[in-house]
Amino acid sequence: MQGQLSDMSLKFLKFFLFFILLFLAGLPLECQQRDRFVFTVMKYDGGWDPYPFIYADILSFLKTTTSIKAEPSRRTVSIKDELLFSSPFVIMTNNGSFNGWTDEEREIIKKYLENGGLMFIEDSSGEKNSRFNTQIRMEFKKVFPKNEFGIISKDHAIFRSFYLLRAMSGRAIVNNYIEGMDIDGRTAVIYSQNDVLGSWARDMFGNYFLPCTPGGESQRFESQKLTINMIVFSLTGTYKTDFIHRPFIRRKLEYR
Repeated sequence: MQGQLSDMSLKFLKFFLFFILLFLAGLPLECQQRDRFVFTVMKYDGGWDPYPFIYADILSFLKTTTSIKAEPSRRTVSIKDELLFSSPFVIMTNNGSFNGWTDEEREIIKKYLENGGLMFIEDSSGEKNSRFNTQIRMEFKKVFPKNEFGIISKDHAIFRSFYLLRAMSGRAIVNNYIEGMDIDGRTAVIYSQNDVLGSWARDMFGNYFLPCTPGGESQRFESQKLTINMIVFSLTGTYKTDFIHRPFIRRKLEYR
């Protein structure tokens, strides 16, 4: 019993420290003072921004379908930017080069994740054995030597946080799963090779220009729903897998 209390105290302390970091960062943006969600994208030396124009659509869809208040534009941060610690959810995408992290950057990533941050990392190359895939796994092995990426189960909160999702989705299904890394019992990193964000890309006329394979347009909408679920999950955690919600979720899945 004493050991359980110690574990709970440690988790509470880390949660508390994360919000202290938010306070020390000064919450400099007005949007944070108004308690609005800010879509934060990590920039780095490499192919960090394959779809720079999708975020207005995502945020508009988020505001239309949920009760979440969100800023209409994204925010970009580097690892060393102090604003990283005022961003509970950050995405890192890649469709090209990635030169890895320095020791200092690894320490920052470690601190960010251990203190409550959530990262969504996406390999947009459409290649199962891409260079980025190899490199990002190596980097996380350096950051968390004892932690491994594992397949996220279908009953995970990420598939139930807003929409109830049954099948894996993305613009191009490279894997029939997405992966995650748990830190202190919490999913802190989500990793996809299925180009989830590519499902939002439009041309200058407003038409989707990247095909969804192999499922076509129905797959596109499922991928977009997964995007929303990840955002909601970053704000609610395991809320939708709590015991009280399980009968409700089971009934909804039966009638789909």
